[in-house]
Amino acid sequence: MTCVVDLAFEELGSSCDAPLIILHGFFASSRNWRQVAEKLAAKFHVYVPDMRNHGASPHHPLMDYPSMAADLLLFMENRGLTTASLLGHSMGGKVAMWFALNHPERMDKLIVVDIAPVSYKHCFNNLIQALKSLPLHEISNRKQAELLLASAIPDLGYRQFLLQNLVLKDSAYCWRINLDIFYRMAPNIIAFPGVEQLTPFTGKTLFLAGEDSGYVKADDASALFPDATLSVIANAGHWLHVQQPGVFIERVEKFLHQ
Repeated sequence: MTCVVDLAFEELGSSCDAPLIILHGFFASSRNWRQVAEKLAAKFHVYVPDMRNHGASPHHPLMDYPSMAADLLLFMENRGLTTASLLGHSMGGKVAMWFALNHPERMDKLIVVDIAPVSYKHCFNNLIQALKSLPLHEISNRKQAELLLASAIPDLGYRQFLLQNLVLKDSAYCWRINLDIFYRMAPNIIAFPGVEQLTPFTGKTLFLAGEDSGYVKADDASALFPDATLSVIANAGHWLHVQQPGVFIERVEKFLHQ
């Protein structure tokens, strides 16, 4: 039996509107989706939970897609949501897909952002080790941390994204996330659980992919999500909601209103 976690969350929009739950990616939190959520809240009742071990949600030594889907089911039950549409990016997209395959009766529509129901080959070990080796006791501001990570993580935007998990507590910097749990559980995040026993999800599904990202191939999802459409956003990579927010929101709203 999976130990279920009660997730912290942000809630925006009117309870009169259709519910939409946004699920963030690995190392992210609800705050990364605030600007998108605020725009979507004009037409939907938006919930943005922090997944287990992320943001303000509790930490737990187990982090895999069945456990995170169980958290989501509890979250919906606690909010009185019989059904909802799910929008998930990266890790959150895999949570959303696993949830849809296992709880189709709780689904309205499914939007998966730049990820597929496959196991990838990349590895987070070096990245997590770089974060773990940051000399926190020597750091007096975030800029110092950013410079210290520059050689290990050359992409400035990605460095700044990761450093949102560095927080000031009692006048000292510490990690809000448990990097040891992340290190042990990263293989589960890169993977996707076995689907041999599962029935395909026949509900309306949209896969949004960045043109410059290699995460989604045209036939990745057809077997499990037969009513899926793939929509590619130009001039965007894996962070398409950040790089092309206007196009992203327009396509999400159009799909949800169909």
